[in-house]
Amino acid sequence: MGDVREMKRVLIVDDASFMRMTISMMLKKNDFEIVGEAENGIEGVRKYKELKPDIVTMDITMPEMSGIEALREIRAFDPGANVIMITAMGQEALVREAVMYGAKSFLVKPFKEEHLINILKKLLGN
Repeated sequence: MGDVREMKRVLIVDDASFMRMTISMMLKKNDFEIVGEAENGIEGVRKYKELKPDIVTMDITMPEMSGIEALREIRAFDPGANVIMITAMGQEALVREAVMYGAKSFLVKPFKEEHLINILKKLLGN
């Protein structure tokens, strides 16, 4: 009964609805609660402030505001924010920049479900 509060709350930020759906399905299967989704960095920052999730999965390349800009704004608002960057192949320079700005980890698409779950669990200390 007491497990309800134990579910970790995740905000998914990605401009591709297919990716949001994929990540959401992977996380729900593994007892994570999806508290919100956003399709660009501006919306991601707004929803972070409103929902205060435990973890954010953040696509690096998005229209209107990139994942790196959104990461910087989220970290300015909450220095302890757990943000995982999701990137396409060949974006190593962007990944380095994201880590410099405080991203806790990153995943390269396409990724396996267990890889995503392992990163989240390690980050949350489970």
